[in-house]
Amino acid sequence: MNRVDGRRAEEIRNVQIEAGFVDYPEGSVLISIGGTRVLCNVTIEQGVPTWMHSRAAPGGWVTAEYAMLPRSTQQRTPRETTAPRARSAEIKRLVGRSLRAAINLEQLPQVTCVVDCDVIQADGGTRTASVTGGYIALILALHRTMLARGEPLDFLKPPVAAISVGMLEGATLVDLNYDEDSHAEADLNLVMNANGDIIEIQGTAERNPFRPADLDCAIDLGWNAIQHLISIQRSVLLESGIELI
Repeated sequence: MNRVDGRRAEEIRNVQIEAGFVDYPEGSVLISIGGTRVLCNVTIEQGVPTWMHSRAAPGGWVTAEYAMLPRSTQQRTPRETTAPRARSAEIKRLVGRSLRAAINLEQLPQVTCVVDCDVIQADGGTRTASVTGGYIALILALHRTMLARGEPLDFLKPPVAAISVGMLEGATLVDLNYDEDSHAEADLNLVMNANGDIIEIQGTAERNPFRPADLDCAIDLGWNAIQHLISIQRSVLLESGIELI
């Protein structure tokens, strides 16, 4: 099928990543994928959550927050001032789980890494952009912290990135924009690491059920896109003096 922006089915939108976008956090990234822009800031706090402390659990922790700014969408979205909406709470858990899969937590110092993902502009794929950009911001923050301690980043697992995949008019497409996502017959969010291991799949048939073969096709296309995103992550981090194994 012909996509609105002329992309091929397997082609992701233009990706731009600006590291160090905000001065104050230990790690900061503005990631733009097409019209979607997400600001990812990482704060590293001394100490671990109470539940870890009470269990004398070794290592540190990684958690995430997610929010959409009021005019990140075409109509104003009310600010989340008291508690996150169900969608935001679900997405922040996804981002946290995904980023924890990139770190050997037991080898991490006793710190808590808070990854704040704020959507500046939404055009589909905000949660997957949060995972991809959040990973870079997290590594930047840990590198800065460990460099100050004179310690290596020997707790890193393979890099992690995420992409959306959808089925529309009989075609399987990667990196859906808002218009494609709102009309898709089925869509999923795929999180994988550089080894090709699946960390999480969120998938739903919006109209008609889809077959296992369709899922296999979606994963294959998604994996190809994720490999491209991980190569971008590596390049951005290398520019900051961080070479991933």
